[in-house]
Amino acid sequence: MLDLKELCRKAIKGIKDNDGTYTEEKLLNALEYTIIDGMDINDVRKSLIQVSLDLTTSTEPNWQYVASTVYIYQLYDEVRKNRGIDKNRNLYSNYYEFIKDLTNKNLYGKYILENYSREEILELENEIKIERDFIFNYSGIDLLAKRYLVQDYNREILELPQQMFMGIAMHLAIPEKQSNRVYWAKRFYNVLSQLKATMATPTMSNARKPFYQLSSCFIDTVDDSLKGIYKSLDNFAEVSKFGGGMGIYMGKIRALGAPIRGFKGASGGIIPWVKLFNDTAIAVDQLGVRNGSVAIWLDIWHKDIPEFLQIRTNNGDDRKKAHDVFPGICYPDLFWKLAEENIDADWYMMCPHNIKNVKGYCLEDFYGEEWERKYFECVNDERIEKRIIKIKDIVRLIIKSAVETGAPFAFYRDIANKMNPNKHNGIIYSSNLCTEIMQNMSPMKMKEDQIIKEDDSYSVVQKIESGDFVVCNLSSLVLGNINVLDDKEMEYVIETQIRAMDNVIDLNYYSVPFAEITNKKYRGVGLGTSGYHHMLANNKVQWLHENHKNFADKIYEKINYYSIKASMEISKEKGSYKFFEGSDWENGSYFQLRGYSNKKWNNLKEDVKKFGMRNGYLLAVAPNGSTATIAGTSEGIDPIMARFYLEEKKGSIIPKTAPNLSADNYWYYNSAYNLDQKWCVELNGIRQRHIDQGQSFNLYITTDYTMRQIMNLYIAACKCGVKSIYYVRSKSLEVTECESCSG
Repeated sequence: MLDLKELCRKAIKGIKDNDGTYTEEKLLNALEYTIIDGMDINDVRKSLIQVSLDLTTSTEPNWQYVASTVYIYQLYDEVRKNRGIDKNRNLYSNYYEFIKDLTNKNLYGKYILENYSREEILELENEIKIERDFIFNYSGIDLLAKRYLVQDYNREILELPQQMFMGIAMHLAIPEKQSNRVYWAKRFYNVLSQLKATMATPTMSNARKPFYQLSSCFIDTVDDSLKGIYKSLDNFAEVSKFGGGMGIYMGKIRALGAPIRGFKGASGGIIPWVKLFNDTAIAVDQLGVRNGSVAIWLDIWHKDIPEFLQIRTNNGDDRKKAHDVFPGICYPDLFWKLAEENIDADWYMMCPHNIKNVKGYCLEDFYGEEWERKYFECVNDERIEKRIIKIKDIVRLIIKSAVETGAPFAFYRDIANKMNPNKHNGIIYSSNLCTEIMQNMSPMKMKEDQIIKEDDSYSVVQKIESGDFVVCNLSSLVLGNINVLDDKEMEYVIETQIRAMDNVIDLNYYSVPFAEITNKKYRGVGLGTSGYHHMLANNKVQWLHENHKNFADKIYEKINYYSIKASMEISKEKGSYKFFEGSDWENGSYFQLRGYSNKKWNNLKEDVKKFGMRNGYLLAVAPNGSTATIAGTSEGIDPIMARFYLEEKKGSIIPKTAPNLSADNYWYYNSAYNLDQKWCVELNGIRQRHIDQGQSFNLYITTDYTMRQIMNLYIAACKCGVKSIYYVRSKSLEVTECESCSG
């Protein structure tokens, strides 16, 4: 017979309760009208979960942890049944046999058993901490179970949370020397299982499995040729097939009416190609779960910009729409400078093909003062056709689209390239789908096909000169779950994650060979942060207080310092990335540009010069939607939406609260829509100084914002050294993020 009181006692065991808020009696009373005689244990637990969620409020937030505890016990029974394990046996025992069984079922990759002995796996089994299953809130464990734990071919869960974390850790440690492999597996496990850091969603999902595409997102530069465009389309299809999102830079493609092979007016411009990427996103979905995700980037001076700015809006010719593409605009500083100083000034849009033919250079290949000089050179050259629109009219199109659809995303190309540590070897044209990755880019070049005869058969070999095809290898510090004032802990977690991401580069399955080439040349990684608002609340820092700026400055400088130090230490052991020589890392410009000049930084600068850097790029703050939910923290660098709200998912309503909400931190959580957005822009600029790539930074606006006020936020971002703006979010607008990158 079911002992309901015992079930309730187990459910609230371990819940922090200083004033008798969370009691067996309260839970039993709430259950009174939901329990029916004859209900089995599973139905009783479902009722327990539901009433615990119903009891969750902003003043009693920990009922969601009661629901999570019940969910874990339910998960244990489900896995026990699915794996045919006796009720008296510890589910976490016999880890070697568990791995062997899942390997035989082709659910785990063979490489685990090939790289770890039975004795090593038993040693790692002893490292597993079962109690860490109970640190998730309800939303976190529910998401983890449904999307990340290994399932069999009937969608039955076979894996438990700590087995998942250890499986990921073992996979990530494989590139280490055999003598250190178990040490690093333990270290990766301890950081990840305590939710002090998270790997990106593809890594969390696919590490330890036979198919191991571990990277989140990719960036391709499209060449201005038919073969180049279709090869980029093919690359996108391959990436999308395996669940990756993409950023596509199309700024080199000729505009509407440009000549093709000398025939005037032949080009259809970029819109038909954008529509092809749109249709591919729908046709080649992410494993049948959701549409592919793609952002298309174009320069604000491109002749097709007015049409491009309307591809997602609801009015106009639907034949020119691409509702499933996320548009992004690349801005030189000049554009926003003119918007501030003379809104009625003319803006000149030109065809990149026309410029290349007339001037012999590509305008998009320059930035800063040199770009500005060449831009006016082109403007004053009568041989180049111009499309002239007032700055205010373009700004109006930008803001109309942003308010209506959340996009276009914004990329500030001058500051991104000025601060690029590898400017000696290329240029950054745009960002990725979530606006945080900023690495050198270049298009692939299609060579003549070759016919090869072998005996009586013929083969056609397609020769392609590889460009820089960017890969996002992501991880995030969960700042709300770390004591950010403890330098020892910060260094330990950061050093662990830099090594984990560096190993991802060598372990990854690459659906596109160009991605592997670029990834191994630059070894770029993107360590980000989630739980930013959570961290502020933990440390009693008000969002709109002046000390917030100083606090953020110190924390992100610390993150940068330990990240550079970690990459330098790995370089001592494994060697530098290919293009270290001549980089800003090597010549010291990286440190000078950021004002790092005290003794500690100078010593690190000398060490970097002497020992090199393992990774050409280090920091990038992704949105962290899914993984922040798992970690029970706030997303990315964003403020929370509300202290308490109800989220509807597939017919069920789940209460959500600010992380670790309590009477002590209640007033340190402010809603994003109640915050001065100019203040948020300034804070973003302060953090940006310490981040070599970018941040997925959103603007939160209400209906009270005028067009002028929104424009002023873009101008302020440009002046503050912000590199990108992701979504413009309004209360009436629902936006969908790329799951790959938000994870």
